[in-house]
Amino acid sequence: MTEADAPVQPRKSGLTRRQKRALSRGAQYAVFVAAVIAFAVTADWGRLKNQFAQWDLARQMFPEVITLALKNTVLYTMSGFVVGLVLGMVIALMRLSPVGPYRWVAGIYIEIFRGLPALLIFVFVGVAVPLAFPGTEIPGGTYGKVALALGLVSAAYMAETIRAGIQAVPKGQMEAARSLGFSHARAMVSIVIPQAFRIVIPPLTNELVLLFKDSSLVLFLGVTLEERELTKFGRDLASQTANSTPILVAGLCYLLVTVPLGFVVRRLEAKAGEATK
Repeated sequence: MTEADAPVQPRKSGLTRRQKRALSRGAQYAVFVAAVIAFAVTADWGRLKNQFAQWDLARQMFPEVITLALKNTVLYTMSGFVVGLVLGMVIALMRLSPVGPYRWVAGIYIEIFRGLPALLIFVFVGVAVPLAFPGTEIPGGTYGKVALALGLVSAAYMAETIRAGIQAVPKGQMEAARSLGFSHARAMVSIVIPQAFRIVIPPLTNELVLLFKDSSLVLFLGVTLEERELTKFGRDLASQTANSTPILVAGLCYLLVTVPLGFVVRRLEAKAGEATK
């Protein structure tokens, strides 16, 4: 075979795999920097400052934004989380029950409340419950209504999280407890459920962050001035002053809680990952 008849070998690229990755990263950084520069150059910072950064208005919000609005937001969130956790535990155990009707009811509940928007649940609690049960008052007034609405929403998600945690506990734990004379119920309460909660703490903490934001829907229940949470508080002041600075301050107050909670979630997930290694 002559030299002219030899197959043509494809030319090899002069870049190594590491160099290609470095080049790709450099291109991504360049795109990011270009986007930031474009935003900084084209944005009208003067108008943004006038609408969102009137510090005199921001100072007028204190201390009520903390002592009233943030306090109510935390109370709404924690009460809804407690109701959701208790109800979610019950539904999770129903999902794992050998009794068919319990499983069906739990499954229907999860599908309905996981599929409906949280806003509709608040409207249901605020309007449909009083119509269905005339003369019946939900204990706790607005706080009770919010706890029930947030609990109904979160219970569907918590139930699936808790069920997954229970099923993640090795079956040998239950078998060992039964061999020691524990009843099934006592083994679940003393052995399985505590281990399941150690597994599901990170996703439950993440659910708490979501509930903290969903508490803003309380405004659809109709609240008094003393029952306002952050979003309602900020929106009312923004309407009175025709300026969006109160909305920005309310958003920063949300971040004061959600950012540390997000850090806690990441730390718990990291520790859980280390424990499984």
